Amino acid sequence: MSGSREHTTRRRARFHELEVSAIRSLTAESIEVTFAVPPGLHGEYDYLPGQYVALRAHVDGHEVRRSYSICRPPTPGSISVGIKRDLGGLFSVWAHENLAVGDRIEVMSPEGTFTSNLPDLDGAHLAGIAAGSGVTPMMAVAASVLAASETARFTLIYTNRATQDVMFLEDLADLKDRYPARLALHHVLSREQRAAPLLSGRIDAEKLDAILDRLVPPATVTEWFLCGPFELVTLCRERLEAHGVAARDIRFELFTTDASTPRVDRGRALSVRPGDETYTVEFTLDGMSSRVESPVAANEAILDAALRVRGDVPFACAGGVCGTCRARVVEGAVRMTQNFALEPDELERGYVLTCQSHPTTERVVVDYDV
Repeated sequence: MSGSREHTTRRRARFHELEVSAIRSLTAESIEVTFAVPPGLHGEYDYLPGQYVALRAHVDGHEVRRSYSICRPPTPGSISVGIKRDLGGLFSVWAHENLAVGDRIEVMSPEGTFTSNLPDLDGAHLAGIAAGSGVTPMMAVAASVLAASETARFTLIYTNRATQDVMFLEDLADLKDRYPARLALHHVLSREQRAAPLLSGRIDAEKLDAILDRLVPPATVTEWFLCGPFELVTLCRERLEAHGVAARDIRFELFTTDASTPRVDRGRALSVRPGDETYTVEFTLDGMSSRVESPVAANEAILDAALRVRGDVPFACAGGVCGTCRARVVEGAVRMTQNFALEPDELERGYVLTCQSHPTTERVVVDYDV
């Protein structure tokens, strides 16, 4: 298991209709959904452990997209994701109540940079801190790391409210049985008392420092993986850096709930009246150039403007988290409101998240194909 960020962000994401081959209950509020990948599409769905796919469906008359991490090591012919029901979540509730084996749904080819950058796993010690459904990509990463090298180790700190909320509980136990000496598994429960006080209660700065001191000393870890809500991931990054861990050795991924997913009316119709001040947005996608006028008063993101003339412009979360809408600014300038997906070197090379980027010059040209 290895791969650079450059490799994982190069491929242009595309949707294909796949058949649901299995649905497995994980907890009362989460399921694992497996899709069958036909031989002709195996290359499109080749992925690295830690990547995600976006699912697209029409719910209540709206097109809805939601990104889900792949939970199993790369397996030709199938791809599996974990879906947790979010309170008030449009897509996750629909999936839990309506999705059935045999259904066909649009699945985007894998994306994401939550992958190991290590060229060699022999003797490596990888560690992950996950909360709730944030364990999903860790399942693929941990299983792949342990299978790839007989000397590699993985430590997982996994926090939930109670035992009944632990996704992949049996799978984690099976993985521990398979690699008893090389997998360290620590469940932290915030609302359930455990024998060890260190593993009970909410993870705050004090508890995290104690965990790092007693359970997984940072000096022993080669690479870190963090996945969960913004507050936890931010806390972990801060404390790891305070313990001397270099930023380049920390992989992190944020998850958002359906309840916080941006609006579903992306690419909505806008009228440009004579005399309106506008920005000109030009973009290249699949070798074809398009142009659209965006009213200054509308404060449109480049993605929204582009979707009005090209419905196939790539995006998934539209919240600055996944990076699917990544493009490079060729001319002009933009203001990016938030970014949780692009690395500093990508920013230096002119890449932006078009879902978060607003023109600041009269003409902006971006390239999705670079």
